[in-house]
Amino acid sequence: MTTLFLVAGEPSGDSLGASLMDGFDGIGEDVTFAGVGGPKMASRGLHSLFPYEELAVMGIAEVLPKYRALRRRITQTAQAFLESGAEALITIDSPDFGLRVARIVKGARPEAKTIHYVAPSVWAWRPKRAQKMARVIDHVLALLPFEPPYMEAAGMSCDFVGHPIAAHAPAGEVETTACRKEFGVEETDNVILVLPGSRVSEVTRLAPVFGEALRDIDARLVLPTTPNVAPLMADLTKDWSPRPIVIDPREHSTAKFAFLKHGAFGVAEAALAASGTVSLELAQARTPMVIAYDMHWLTRQIMRLAMRVDTVTLVNLVSETRAVPEFLGLNCRPGPIRAALDGIRTGSAQDQIAAMAATMARLGAGGPPPGERAARSVLSFLNR
Repeated sequence: MTTLFLVAGEPSGDSLGASLMDGFDGIGEDVTFAGVGGPKMASRGLHSLFPYEELAVMGIAEVLPKYRALRRRITQTAQAFLESGAEALITIDSPDFGLRVARIVKGARPEAKTIHYVAPSVWAWRPKRAQKMARVIDHVLALLPFEPPYMEAAGMSCDFVGHPIAAHAPAGEVETTACRKEFGVEETDNVILVLPGSRVSEVTRLAPVFGEALRDIDARLVLPTTPNVAPLMADLTKDWSPRPIVIDPREHSTAKFAFLKHGAFGVAEAALAASGTVSLELAQARTPMVIAYDMHWLTRQIMRLAMRVDTVTLVNLVSETRAVPEFLGLNCRPGPIRAALDGIRTGSAQDQIAAMAATMARLGAGGPPPGERAARSVLSFLNR
């Protein structure tokens, strides 16, 4: 029996980890898992070393106050791997945490096999990250089709495995009807999906901007959230007008929350979302979107100097278009965001719809499930 040690530090990594675990089941491989993960990975049998929400920190300025606590968790996680007898360490997303774990592991046991799931976006900024990662990572599972050459040039093996969202079907009538009934949304209601992020720092920064951008808009607002920010989200939106319908995962089983969230994506005519992988969920649902994001001023300055592309929205990048409007940094302001949102609601969103379809096709829609492709890549690497 193969044992793998997985490390995921945020909701997107938890989803990827769960998809990978499902992938091993799908190909009939007997694998046991240890490590760090969230509720989706827990539902597949992972007993997390500690609550993974402790790792959901992004940005230099945001990390500094929690550095000592994070450092203790890094050391704890590396030691747990070294004592686990696992055949490989698989760090999933969250490179600031995962690669530090891998560095300790490689320092103690150079022959240990290390895999990172989600290639760093070296095509966007900080290209030297690939060479730095290659010192502690042997193999990479890439979500985007154009990423393997960057990883291989740095000295790592790499397979494009697709993105789990590409294997999902858009919400059908059952999900949308259930969502409307659950939250009292009529067929005639206009619905806007609001997605201000999953980290405390980004929700705190974006919620006031989103609330102002949506003030007095003629629509029902639906806001799915995550367990770690749900209490904060309720407080930050209490004065919004209109008041959003918050889909709180603490109030539902994991399966029902996923069902209602999927239905909400299908019900919405448009979405206002933070930058991140959620743009792919919206693309899968064919929900036109506006992307907005801001960060601490220090992080903003560093990102501005380091960026190598003119967009961070994955739909724009994968489809090789600029169909999705985005407002980043100093441009993350209520007025322009509202104007863009009004534009896609009252005008044509056909360019976005076409870009979304192209994105899903390029990410592997219609092919083998990405989780299975990732599992096969892991086994192929381990058997070399």
